[in-house]
Amino acid sequence: MKATIDWTGNASFKATSGTGHSIQMDGPPDHGGENLGPRPMEMLLMGLGGCSSFDVMNILKKGRQDVTACHTELEAERADAVPSVFTRIHLHFVVTGHNLKEKQVQRAVSLSAEKYCSASIMLENAGVEITHSYEIRDAD
Repeated sequence: MKATIDWTGNASFKATSGTGHSIQMDGPPDHGGENLGPRPMEMLLMGLGGCSSFDVMNILKKGRQDVTACHTELEAERADAVPSVFTRIHLHFVVTGHNLKEKQVQRAVSLSAEKYCSASIMLENAGVEITHSYEIRDAD
């Protein structure tokens, strides 16, 4: 897997994945940024959310669950001292669908957390406390 980061002025950087997808990252105005994109630590948090959400959806689809939406909310805390690393992250999955089985949703979230989500497991191994919760909503 490859990626490139190119400085685009002030505190702004363009990140490009090996598959050719780009996103603009930027620092806050008090650090020379212009608020043109997410901060690098926000990207890390979003990457974790994307990785885990992908796993959950993949597991539920394989389990033949009729999922119509999956919304993941992430809340993180960072250390007050430099480096301001993540200390705690909570992922809350809101899974919507028809006749979803709670046991399968719980299993999907657990498997992502404990076995499949590389980002989550890597951060936990670095000492970040990661917790998960979920709720199931019926599709109208």
